[in-house]
Amino acid sequence: MKKKYPVDYGILLIVLILVSIGVIMVFSASSASAEYMYNDPYYFLKRQLLWVILGFFAMVFMMNFDYIILKKIAGPLLIISIGLLVAVLIPGIGVERYNATRWIGVGSFTIQPSEVAKYALIIYFAKHFDKHPDYAKSFKKGVMPVLGLAGLFFGLIMLQPNFSTAGIIFIVAVIILFVAGAKLSFMGALFGAGIGAAVVVFSSFKYIRERVFTFLNPWQDIQKSGYQIVQSLYALGSGGLFGVGLGGSRQKLMYLPMPHNDFIFAIIGEELGLVGTVTILLMFLYLILRGLRVAAKAPDMFGCILATGITTLIGIQTLINVAVVTSSMPPTGVSLPFISYGGTSTVIMMAGVGILLNVSRYASLDRS
Repeated sequence: MKKKYPVDYGILLIVLILVSIGVIMVFSASSASAEYMYNDPYYFLKRQLLWVILGFFAMVFMMNFDYIILKKIAGPLLIISIGLLVAVLIPGIGVERYNATRWIGVGSFTIQPSEVAKYALIIYFAKHFDKHPDYAKSFKKGVMPVLGLAGLFFGLIMLQPNFSTAGIIFIVAVIILFVAGAKLSFMGALFGAGIGAAVVVFSSFKYIRERVFTFLNPWQDIQKSGYQIVQSLYALGSGGLFGVGLGGSRQKLMYLPMPHNDFIFAIIGEELGLVGTVTILLMFLYLILRGLRVAAKAPDMFGCILATGITTLIGIQTLINVAVVTSSMPPTGVSLPFISYGGTSTVIMMAGVGILLNVSRYASLDRS
């Protein structure tokens, strides 16, 4: 029986701080639009608080739920996630918003199946390589099954369409292959295949081409395609070193669309300045380093890949969100973990941290 230790309190503390910052910034960024749309400045705050509370209980539950048990439900969870991804594409079941069908639900209560899919794949891959640790060295037994399954999820999510989430899933799958021990020659081939796939996707989807062209020159159409990113840059530029003060953003006053969602980092930059944004990025860096430390010290392959997958997912989403907001990559819809407004993403991300914390209880960390 493995020895049980206290959780990694560094991870727990930094996540609670980030979530708290998120609640404050969601209220600051959304109060004006909530007042305008719902005649209630607390509309989004109340909902975010509810999701954070649910997420906290999910995190505590998973923190005390032996992660080894996840092996038993890896298969059923994978099948359920595939079923949800198919269901969201069925007319009358999937909920369409912003020209995309990514949700299932009734009324204001919805879930986003792609968020479930991310963790279902990580858990399944962890079980796969824990059971067959040498498969990663085989292209046929290790690489092809992982890429095939990731490709299935990629295709289903692209039909919504949701290129950002589909791409994140594929990147996480490749990183898991690397950690599991895939040969460098395989990784080089995958890199080349990834570039080829990106070219195919770019050629096949008009909205992706438009986003790339907008990224290259957002100022050529600041009233339409470039509007959101230009407003985001205005917000970041207005913040300067120390910001205009909490609650003082002007871009949130119906200039920057949905400022409490994917572009909340721009409002943080405007209100808290460069100091605030760098501080938050350093918090994420600390979280990622602690998560990778847990993965390196995990007692088994299953725990190692779980911790790697969850930490990588947080890191990639953070990197993409900040890159989009700062116009460092083409615009795409990826939320800032723990901070952006969102129901499914908040609860499941915090539950994922609970799994990471559970792995940390069995890891041989220096707790002096």
